[in-house]
Amino acid sequence: MNDLEFLNAFESGNFPPSLFDHGAHLRLAWINLKQYGEEKAIENVCQSIRNFDALHGDGSKFHTTLTVASIKTVNHFMQKSKSHQFADFIREFPRLKTSFKELLNQHYGFDLFFDPKAKNEYVAPDLLPF
Repeated sequence: MNDLEFLNAFESGNFPPSLFDHGAHLRLAWINLKQYGEEKAIENVCQSIRNFDALHGDGSKFHTTLTVASIKTVNHFMQKSKSHQFADFIREFPRLKTSFKELLNQHYGFDLFFDPKAKNEYVAPDLLPF
């Protein structure tokens, strides 16, 4: 699937939920960042994932801080990237897929995955700003 097909499938709800993994989350961020920049990407991706969760789940899986932090992290690496395709970008920065939690741990001194406040609203990093 090219980026436009991926985005259209996701936003229309036709993307298979079983394929929405961490890599797909990163790709959604990457596509939106390329098209809109960080601020609009955050707005778009958060809304798209909320909609996807409501359509394919019970609406309880969306995590605000994790999503925003993912977009900010992808944006950071995009600023250093020479890649024009998502697959090349991930090959250039494999830690985004293989060590993402460790990347977040450089910014957060608490486990944001289990923090109820972080789930419902964006919590800025307490260790190192993005």
